[in-house]
Amino acid sequence: MEPDLGQSFHLAALFGAGRVCAIRSLEHKAVMNRRLPDFLGVGQPRAGTSWLDSVLRGHVGLPRDIKEVDFFVKNYARGLDWYARYFAGCDPALPAGEICPSYFGSDEARARIAQAIPECRIICTFRDPVATHFSFWKLARRNAWTALDFESYPPPGFDNGKRLREWRATFGRERVLALLYDDLEASSQSYLDQICGFIGIARIELSGGAGALKVNRFERMPRSHYWARKGRKLRDCLQSHERWGAINLLARAGVWRLCFDGGAPFPLLDRDVEMQLRRRLLPQIESLEAELGRDLGRWKPA
Repeated sequence: MEPDLGQSFHLAALFGAGRVCAIRSLEHKAVMNRRLPDFLGVGQPRAGTSWLDSVLRGHVGLPRDIKEVDFFVKNYARGLDWYARYFAGCDPALPAGEICPSYFGSDEARARIAQAIPECRIICTFRDPVATHFSFWKLARRNAWTALDFESYPPPGFDNGKRLREWRATFGRERVLALLYDDLEASSQSYLDQICGFIGIARIELSGGAGALKVNRFERMPRSHYWARKGRKLRDCLQSHERWGAINLLARAGVWRLCFDGGAPFPLLDRDVEMQLRRRLLPQIESLEAELGRDLGRWKPA
């Protein structure tokens, strides 16, 4: 594979030639050895995946400079060698993985993962679908994907119970860990202990604020839908060119906060709208309840 000279010059400008040479050397070794993930946190979205990435860093190998490479959905055409570069420098004595919630709902991603890394361990976390939908609507408003109010925003149509069965059928039940976000809220330490045991690493002791679920949460709308849309397009462009250093620099400079924050507080979830949604989503809740073998009565309409 030929080196990307344009990217090399960009990296040199950001980090200096010496560090770029070291990075390129590690990337070359990763491509030659093709180190791919031993585990994947596939979602679902808005169920603590950013928190999980943050607490696992330093204890397992994770993609350099980024949480979600999104290889098996958006970037598959770039090839496995390209994907392997993100695990350059990972400690060979530790498992490597990626936390990417877009994988769970994609049949294509599941098939691609099974073909590329059939022995991969899969972590799924499920959240109350109404809370998930409300959280995703806030994300959609923040990123200017929609201007709709929550009541008008359509809920997801897929069946998590059915999808979990498909992941288990593809990889085997013993290779798919299914957890609840409720467990994470009740005891982040116990939740994390299950994951550490599943992926084969020593227990991570949470201390201080490490157990707090405050990663990737937001309480205010953008001050301007127009500037949120512009900011999202700029961020997407930088991501497509793998300019992670620039993205992080703009975050530290407050540019993303200026684009995506600073407006009116998000409204609270209306009780009547919530109950309507729970009745509408009841078949999905019961399907997941049956597949998990756990009581999800607290998610059902009162």
